[in-house]
Amino acid sequence: MDKTYSLPNPGTATDVTKAANEKVARSLPLSDQSDFEKARRGYIASIDGPIETEDGRTVMDASAFAFLDGPPADTANPSLWRQAQLNSIHGLFEVADGIYQVRGYDIALMTLIRGETGWIIVDCLISIETAKAALKLAMDHLGERPISAVLITHTHADHFGGTRGVLTDKMIADGEIPIIVPKGFTRYSVSEAVLAGNQMARRAMYQFGLLVPPGPAGYLDAGIGKANARGNRSFALPTQEISETGERLTVDGVEFVFQMASGTEAPAEFIFYLPQHKALCMAEVTCRTMHNILTLRGAEVRDSLQWSKCIDESLDLFGEEVETYFACHNWPEWGNENIREYLNEQRDIYRFIHDQTLRLANTGYTPREIAELVEEPEFMKQSFSVREYYGTLNHNLKATYQKYYGYFDGNPAHLEPHTPVEEGKRYVQAMGGSDAVLDLAWTAFEEGDYRWVATVLNHLVFAEPSNKQARAMLASTYEQLAFQSESVIWRNIYLCGAQELREGVKPLQRVGGVNEDIARAMPISDFFNLLAVKLDPSKAKSVNYVINFELTDSDETVVVTVNNQVENHKLNARENQVDLTVSLTRLTLNDIACGRSSIDDAIESGAVSVTGSVEMFKEYLGMHDTFDLWFNVIEP
Repeated sequence: MDKTYSLPNPGTATDVTKAANEKVARSLPLSDQSDFEKARRGYIASIDGPIETEDGRTVMDASAFAFLDGPPADTANPSLWRQAQLNSIHGLFEVADGIYQVRGYDIALMTLIRGETGWIIVDCLISIETAKAALKLAMDHLGERPISAVLITHTHADHFGGTRGVLTDKMIADGEIPIIVPKGFTRYSVSEAVLAGNQMARRAMYQFGLLVPPGPAGYLDAGIGKANARGNRSFALPTQEISETGERLTVDGVEFVFQMASGTEAPAEFIFYLPQHKALCMAEVTCRTMHNILTLRGAEVRDSLQWSKCIDESLDLFGEEVETYFACHNWPEWGNENIREYLNEQRDIYRFIHDQTLRLANTGYTPREIAELVEEPEFMKQSFSVREYYGTLNHNLKATYQKYYGYFDGNPAHLEPHTPVEEGKRYVQAMGGSDAVLDLAWTAFEEGDYRWVATVLNHLVFAEPSNKQARAMLASTYEQLAFQSESVIWRNIYLCGAQELREGVKPLQRVGGVNEDIARAMPISDFFNLLAVKLDPSKAKSVNYVINFELTDSDETVVVTVNNQVENHKLNARENQVDLTVSLTRLTLNDIACGRSSIDDAIESGAVSVTGSVEMFKEYLGMHDTFDLWFNVIEP
């Protein structure tokens, strides 16, 4: 008979977790209400009820977070609870004369600047529905005015996905409204997640807590905003790029002075200053939290030193006269002295991360050791604006190490370890079998050493995925780690892992779909690079194909070769001696490659014309993987 363990009920904090959270509450000035006053300042009105799609599906409902009213639950880090409360303050707010923001209906926010003839929109949220609702709220209470321009500060989808919510299809097609972006915006916005997108999308579900319902023991917040709105996304090609720091532009009578911030929080990003308002928009370079040097959904490592220097440059350029600060996440700041102090702290936290990583790395410490050794700087203990609500010292120190040194820490034992499954089997055997592992884990669980429990039971779950006791105890462990986490990203990852250990992988509807605007804007080279990534070499042995592709809607030609179990392509080329010539539109090619349309249907409908063997074309397509978004994370 299996031994039983008295695990806490799901969603329940242990005494160890309660004590840990009480210690946090005693260590921080949680009674300070100044941020709440700033987050409510200038309030005008709110959206009543949920934001929905045309067919009635809920995209965002601010009332879902009403449970945050009141003292922190014992299933939440009290510092994170405070941040979640602040991000729940939603509505239309006046930031300064002629500058307004709609906050609390998405992970990002929308800024409206009054021009001479209309509204200048800064960032359009992540979904069409939330952008449309935010704009309607502003128009209803500030007066109907045309959109005179759209500025998109950087390349992440939560800042441009709602473009078609503020601009009509005709406005976009005609190019009549300026869409102003940083140099490189289109390339990075469209291409950033193409090749690595499936892995990023799955991990984003964990990072943003998309699998977990709101509640005191569930989803609380996004750290930099309230939540990812679950609506339809769009994209529009820009009409104008900003490329240099110091560049000035007058937009609908409002003067903008730009500072380039590319290579900090995003690969293409700008900051801007409004001299007439003495107002500085820091885009996402600064937020009311520490940000990510490496976002845990997966991305290229960011440069913490450049990030710090960018903020320092902002202080040099605008620090003497700025009186109003705002950004594309969280709430504003007012007063020159307050703004300078805030920017100094933001600058210094990234410099601290950079310098302490390299100081200890050059002394011989490894990433995990560095993350354990570095203590919070003193200013971080009193400043909520650099707390770990989004990024953490732990993973940012590791990320900075990775940027300079890569994944290998120099230890020969780490050159070629076994896979998690094989390693797990050996650890379980070495510890005396699964029952012994469970007993060891339970002892550590009762002592509150949840990090060790997670390590031990992860080996057991990968060795024996069907071991129900191991899964249940590991799920409880992840919950306790989540309840103690100040970082909402860590909390969400732990909670998603716990849920999938208990319930398995349950695909969500309307997640992972294709943004057709992005598909249309994607350079054709990116598309064929993605096809090459999908090539299964076991299916391409002894294959030697040469194929001409003719894209009839864009007048592009591409030669694809498959040889040596590798797929290459050349743009604007054509071969005379080929196995196949395939004529079709770009979107048809995308539909076939992604499995949304069969080759037989496409040929029968006339969407595809094949000169050569249709069976050979099917064989070519069949050599490519179809990525499953819902792959396992917490088990083999």
